[in-house]
Amino acid sequence: MSLVEAAVDALNAGNLIHLPTETVYGLGASAANPEAVIKVFEAKGRPRFNPLIVHIGDLALAERIGLFDDRARALAKAFWPGPLTLVLPVRDRDQACDLARAGLDSVALRMPAHPMALDILRAFGGGVVAPSANRSGRPSPTTQADAYEETGASVAVSPDGGDCPVGVESTVVSLLGEVRYLRAGAVTRAQIEAVVGPLAADTAEGHRSPGRLSTHYAPDAPVRINIDTPSEGAVYLAFGETDYAGVVIQLSAGRDLHEAASNLFRALRDADRLMPKVIEIAPIPDHDIGEAINDRIRRAAGFVG
Repeated sequence: MSLVEAAVDALNAGNLIHLPTETVYGLGASAANPEAVIKVFEAKGRPRFNPLIVHIGDLALAERIGLFDDRARALAKAFWPGPLTLVLPVRDRDQACDLARAGLDSVALRMPAHPMALDILRAFGGGVVAPSANRSGRPSPTTQADAYEETGASVAVSPDGGDCPVGVESTVVSLLGEVRYLRAGAVTRAQIEAVVGPLAADTAEGHRSPGRLSTHYAPDAPVRINIDTPSEGAVYLAFGETDYAGVVIQLSAGRDLHEAASNLFRALRDADRLMPKVIEIAPIPDHDIGEAINDRIRRAAGFVG
C-alpha cells in the first residue's frame, strides 16, 4: 500500500495524518467528521474551537462546500493551488462540520500547492482540516521529522513530503461582503489588490480567520453557565441526567466529553431557535476536551478574553 493510500484509509477511518503542504506540515482529519476534528484539537495540546482551514483538491469540491462569487473565482484562478485561504459563506455544512468552522456561517478553504497533498486530497475526495502539526505554543513544523516530533504519537500516517518551501501559514482573505486581508502570508496584500481591487480593514472579521482570536457563537438569548439547577423557563443544555422539567437538550446523557463537544454548536443553535428567555448550561469538567468546551461556552456567555 502506498503512503497516499494509507493516508486516505486513515482519513476514512476517522484518524489523523500528517499532511505535507508548501506552507507547513498540517495535522489532517476529515472535515466532515466532528469526532476526527476533535482529535486535532486534542493532539495540539490546548484545545480551542478556532475555525480551521478545509483543504481541498479541486475547485469543484471547493464550490460545493463554499459559495463562490466572481471575486473568489478570480482569486482561486490566480493563486490556487497555493498559499491562499479564502473565507466564504458556507454552502454544505455537512462537508465542513460545525467544529471545523467553529460554529460560524463561513468556511475557510485552500487548495495547497504540494504534489503529495494534492494526491491525498484528490484520492480522499473530501475536505481535510489541517492546522499546523505542532503542539500549542510550539513553532509550526516545516519538515516531516519536526511534525513527527510534535504530534507523531497522534497520527496514523506521517508521509514525508520533503521540506516545506513556503514555511509560513497561508494568507487568509475574506470575501464576506467587502474583501478583507485577515492574515498575512506568502500571497501579499498587493497581489490580492491586483486581482480584486482595494481591500477593506479586517477588524470586523478577524475571528473568521484560522490562527487568530476565536469568537463565540452568539445566541440571541442570554447564556448562563455552570448551572446545576435551571431556572423556570430556561432551555437547559444538560451534561448527564437531570430532573429539570423544562426543555432539556442533552450534550451527553452519558457524560462523555467527546460527545458533548460534538454536540455543542448544534445544541446552542437548537436552543436559540426556541427563543427562550435564557439558555443555561450544566457544569462541564475542565479536563481534556472539556477545556475547549468550557472555553467555547464562556465565549457564548460573553466572557471573551
